[in-house]
Amino acid sequence: MHLQSPRRVFLMTLAASGVALATRAQAQAQLDEKDPQAVALGYVADAKRVDTKKYPRFAAGQNCSNCALYKAKATDKLGGCPLFGTKQVAGAGWCNAWAKKP
Repeated sequence: MHLQSPRRVFLMTLAASGVALATRAQAQAQLDEKDPQAVALGYVADAKRVDTKKYPRFAAGQNCSNCALYKAKATDKLGGCPLFGTKQVAGAGWCNAWAKKP
């Protein structure tokens, strides 16, 4: 039976923890409205602030939490969206790519 040195175990644990923390931090980063992709799609974190003159296809009641692209429960405050990579969008938000859930 081969035993690993305490130093090696410590370094492996440290490396695994760092990867886990980095992955978790990326997955939980909230999308900034000034992000170039957000600007391109007219994303706002609160659908009540949509510029309806600029985005006439917006309709009252549309928000990220009821969009087909939203990857979380409708009741979650933040969730994933494939359009924004690892950054999370606000459930109350909206962008011009909004699509009705089937």
